[in-house]
Amino acid sequence: MSQLNISDIPYRAVLTREPFLFYETRATARLMMEDLGDEEITNRVVRENVFQYPTEKSLRRMTRTCLQRLHALDDETLIEAIAAQPQDVAKQICLYAMMKQYRLVHDFMISVIGEHFRQQDLSLSRMDVNVFFLRLQEQDDAVATWSATTIAKLEQVLMRILVENEYLDDVKSDRLNPVLLGNLLENAMRANGDEYMFPAFNYFE
Repeated sequence: MSQLNISDIPYRAVLTREPFLFYETRATARLMMEDLGDEEITNRVVRENVFQYPTEKSLRRMTRTCLQRLHALDDETLIEAIAAQPQDVAKQICLYAMMKQYRLVHDFMISVIGEHFRQQDLSLSRMDVNVFFLRLQEQDDAVATWSATTIAKLEQVLMRILVENEYLDDVKSDRLNPVLLGNLLENAMRANGDEYMFPAFNYFE
């Protein structure tokens, strides 16, 4: 499988509406393991209100988001792991899926988090995150149009993703925890030609 050509994916601000969604993604993965098609999964989520959301519209939208992330993995072993493995293993694979689906998450995890790990600098300030967005605004016309409110929301989502995956103890923390890349995900990333993403998971060869 060829390396993800992330530069072909435009930067999008949809993360303000599509955060980490671990429990929703896990539930969707479990339904995929029942050999249901996408439409059958969506109908089941809506019929049983699997996510406990208030409206059918929100159920359908988030199911579609979860399916897109799982399909981005293109790996039944990883999907099965999200469905059945312990939370820390499953969450790390969900993060990898987001890196393959969202250019913003991909670039942030590699250029900010991966670089901190590479330099063995475990401090992480809000300034680091602000600088990341400032650089994107200078480099990309679409990002340049995003409002300060949108960027603030995106920063919050990225911080929560780090907390969910235990990179940070809480959203106010300014110190990275030295995470460990699981063997299952490491092997899958190698098979996919995604070794260049290893620094985001504090793994260096």
